[in-house]
Amino acid sequence: MAAPPLKSMTGYAQTRAEEDGWAVQLSLRSVNHRFLDMRVRLPEGWDALETEIRKKMQERFRRGHVEVSLQIQAARNNSVTINREVAAAYLKAVKSLGEEFEMKSEPDIAAILRLPGVASSAPPHAEMEKLAELVRAGLTRAMDQLDEMRRIEGQALREELTRRLSAIEHATARVELLAERVRPAYARKLETRVKELLGNYEADPARIAQEAAFIAERSDTTEELARLRSHVKQFRGLLDGGGEVGKRLDFLLQEMQRESNTLLSKASGADDDGLQITQLGLELKAEIEKLREQVQNVE
Repeated sequence: MAAPPLKSMTGYAQTRAEEDGWAVQLSLRSVNHRFLDMRVRLPEGWDALETEIRKKMQERFRRGHVEVSLQIQAARNNSVTINREVAAAYLKAVKSLGEEFEMKSEPDIAAILRLPGVASSAPPHAEMEKLAELVRAGLTRAMDQLDEMRRIEGQALREELTRRLSAIEHATARVELLAERVRPAYARKLETRVKELLGNYEADPARIAQEAAFIAERSDTTEELARLRSHVKQFRGLLDGGGEVGKRLDFLLQEMQRESNTLLSKASGADDDGLQITQLGLELKAEIEKLREQVQNVE
């Protein structure tokens, strides 16, 4: 069985259908988010569909901030419906206030029509269920489109992440070579420095060499480099496995950043090899940070 694809959380989809003089347009927009966060915008009178829309979206997507927007547009031959009872209540209230405050201005009919519940271009109740089926079909098509776009974006993300992983592997290998060369030289340098500080003071040469070796061991980066290699291997495995791996990738990158910080703290010496290790450590941190930025968009 093929591994599930890696998906981005960024995408957009839109569907439109027309029937009996009504147009149904549905838009989905998705960006990154730690969890699945949905915002559903529906026209007045369509609130009953919100629970159904949310359930279908939750069955399809796991992470991301997703905005769902539904528009129901009337054709030109569909007239606007006026709720005369609501309009009459508004007019009565306007007249009553005018008499109470002795104001003789005529009510603004255009303003009355804009008040909630007065005018509506919504379809008749008998047609709403028929249009609701168009909304459901449009939602299925839109989710397919959004899912496909997130898959395509995820493939591009995977290629970018793989390139940066290769850069991290290359820098880690270079640090390993330099560290092998630096370690014995560093121990000798420490031993020489300790002897200079002691001057004519008699000290056990074996003890001096032991202390110098101990200090050199504290600056050894073997464990950090081994853990970096292990994290990179795990990272590649998660990419190959696909699916919902964004959170696990982010955790791995936190660990990799910690190892690179320790590596930098252990880099010492002003000689060429020491400076190169420091420079490579900074490059590692930069690449890991770029990876973290990209991973924030992985589902």
